[in-house]
This record gives sequence, C-alpha cells and structure tokens, in this order.
Amino acid sequence: MTMENLFRLVDQDQDFFQRKWTLVNGPVIVGDGPSGLATAACLKEQGVPFVVLERADCIASLWQKRTYDRLKLHLPKQFCQLPKLPFPEDFPEYPTKRQFIDYLESYAKHFDINPKFNECVQSARYDETSGFWRVKTIVTSDSNKTEFEYVCRSLVVATGENAECVLPDIEGLSEFGGEVIHACDYKSGEKFKGQKVLVVGCGNSGMEVSLDLCNHNASPSMVVRSSVHVLPREIFGKSTFELAVLMMKWLPLWLVDKLMLILAWLVLGNIEKYGLKRPSTGPLELKNTKGKTPVLDIGALEKIRSGDINVVPGIKRFSRGQVELVNGEKLDIDSVVLATGYRSNVPSWLQEGEFFSKNGYPKASFPHEWKGKAGLYAAGFTRRGLSGASSDAMRIAQDIAQVFKDETKQLRMRTVARHRRYISLSQF
Repeated sequence: MTMENLFRLVDQDQDFFQRKWTLVNGPVIVGDGPSGLATAACLKEQGVPFVVLERADCIASLWQKRTYDRLKLHLPKQFCQLPKLPFPEDFPEYPTKRQFIDYLESYAKHFDINPKFNECVQSARYDETSGFWRVKTIVTSDSNKTEFEYVCRSLVVATGENAECVLPDIEGLSEFGGEVIHACDYKSGEKFKGQKVLVVGCGNSGMEVSLDLCNHNASPSMVVRSSVHVLPREIFGKSTFELAVLMMKWLPLWLVDKLMLILAWLVLGNIEKYGLKRPSTGPLELKNTKGKTPVLDIGALEKIRSGDINVVPGIKRFSRGQVELVNGEKLDIDSVVLATGYRSNVPSWLQEGEFFSKNGYPKASFPHEWKGKAGLYAAGFTRRGLSGASSDAMRIAQDIAQVFKDETKQLRMRTVARHRRYISLSQF
C-alpha cells in the first residue's frame, strides 16, 4: 500500500527524483526541544522509527541560547521531568538552567535520539493523492545550503509555543539611540551596571530580568501595561503549583482560583498599591483560556516594595534617550529590554488550516489539542508547560505506534499470502 501511494506521488511530481529526498518509515518530528525529545523517547519505547528535525545546531536551543543565566525552573522538578526518565536525585527542587540542559542532553543520549541539526523546515503539506506528508527543509553545512525533502505518513509538530520572539512596534523606538534587546538575548545584568534600564513587560521574564538588573546595581523601570497575577512560588513551604494541583483533584477551578488568591493575599499582601493590578479572571482560568502564565515571585516583589524596581504604566512613545509614558511622565533611560514574550512559528511553514489556527496553536483545547487528521500531531501546545508536553508525547506515541503496528501486521499478512500463492503455483 505504501509503495503504491509512493508511485502516485512520483507520477504527479515529475521533478521528484531530481531532488534529494528520503522516505521515512515512521513520523517526522519537527523540533528537538522538550516536546520533541519526549515524543521521540516514547516512540523509541514503542519500537517506532522516526526522524527529528532541528533548525539549530544543538538540543533545546531555546534553553541553551535564548535564556538568561539566572533562570531556574519555576515549578518543582517532579512536574517538569520528561517521560521514562526522572531527574537525578541530587538535583535541587528547582533545577537551574544548566542542570535542565544537562538533563535534556542526557535524556537524548539515554534514548539514542539523534536529531538532524541545522535543518530548517521551509514547508510541510499533506499530499492527499498519495497519502504522504511532504516536509521540505534547507540543510545548512558550513556556508553551503542544500534543499531536502522528507516523505512520511505522519508529522509531529513540536516547535512549541515559544519558537519566535515577539517584537512590539512602539512609536519612536528606532530613534531611541541606546541599546534595545529582546529578553531572549539578555544573559546577565552585569553589562548594565549603573544604567537606567526600561524593562517592557511584567511576566515571569520581565520580573526576573528586573530582579537581576537590581542585583547588578542597575536601576530598572518595569512597564506594567495591563493587569497581572503575581503569586508566591511557595505557600507555607509548599509549592504553589503543587498546592493548586492538589486542590483541583477535589474542587472546581473557580473555587481553587479564589482560594489561591486568598492565600496569595495572606503571603504577599495587597500588591495593587504597587501598580500591579490583578485581572478579574482567576490565575488558573486565565492560564487555561488565554495561555497567560501567572508570575511566581522569587524576590522581585520585595524590590518593588523597596523602590529598587520602579513600576510604570504603558508606553506612549520613545525619543532620543527618553521614554514618554501614557500618564505623561517622561523617563531618561540608557537601555531597553523587551520582555514581550514569544509566539508559535507554525503558520510560517505548515500548509494546513483545519487543525492549527492562524495564531499557530491547535484550534481544539486541552485535552483534545494533540491530534489532527491524516497523521498530523501537535506536541507542547497545551499551555500547561512541561507536564503538558509529556502528556502529549505519551498520547501521540501510543496513537502512532498502534497505526504503525497495524500497518506492519497487514504488510506481513500480505507478504505471507503472496508467498503461499507462489508455493502453490510452483506445484503445477
């Protein structure tokens, strides 16, 4: 059946054999971050072959190249480990960036996952005539670039929710004159010592960058354009996230949200007087519906209370060495860090409009967002972090493995049937 479909593909594309290509006896996984690695490991356990494509030159490039030095996992390690292999026992409850990268690299080695690095997917589309996915890439080697194509029965999109950084269009920013970087390029506050730095954004990245700047004797002003949920990382010595998960086993979401806000108020006090207004929607509901993660405080709030971090409203415009805020206030600043988040890059390469929406996320919500039609899957788009990625990986691998085993069984049955027919014919 597969060869018949392949012949159909060749018949309709006369230039097919003039390009470099390969037929993959299993899925192609696009992306080798935690979601891609977890899916590959689960497939390996099921005995299903696969190919992992990665545009960068290393495993988990987002973690290796686009995160700041002080970063630690925001949740306890038991909620962040990937399937089939826990974190080492000697790792702290909140592993550092380096420890997590080491874990991912050892994870790939343990399951013998060997991504094809420097392969940037240009397009992927389903060929209805042949029943195959056609994944076109550009392979970069030294200064050479080569076009390549993978032909496969199933495709796993594991590029994640944070594939591309979001760069806002703010009036006058090009005229500012000082250094402007996105948080993905921020490593440490050391180079900003003594500077007045505007941090645009108040999510976890914005809060931690502001805290890091303070610790390196810079003077950060953090832009809080809208409302934000700030929760303590721990409540009475227990992880806030772990406490929420425990309560959700017995209580409805709306009640858990109310209890979390009461506990946050008891621990943090009234944060609105510092310019941090809470949204009307609860933190867990907001995360589930909008994907907006609450900030888990690890020290920034104390710096806000002391005035070391200056909370300011939205930006009206930039000018030379200065920013004007929406309240009319003007600040002299030396540098700008854009902690304005990330987005999916799926629409730029996946030629499909039924499963994924225009914003690059599956149209279906959790727990139905992992499987599309015609062998299309999504890993790591649950808006539930690493635990959601692990859940996706296990479901996807089980589903692909069942199809793979059924097709392998049918192929063997046809082979045996033909062999018997040849034997019976040879008797005459």
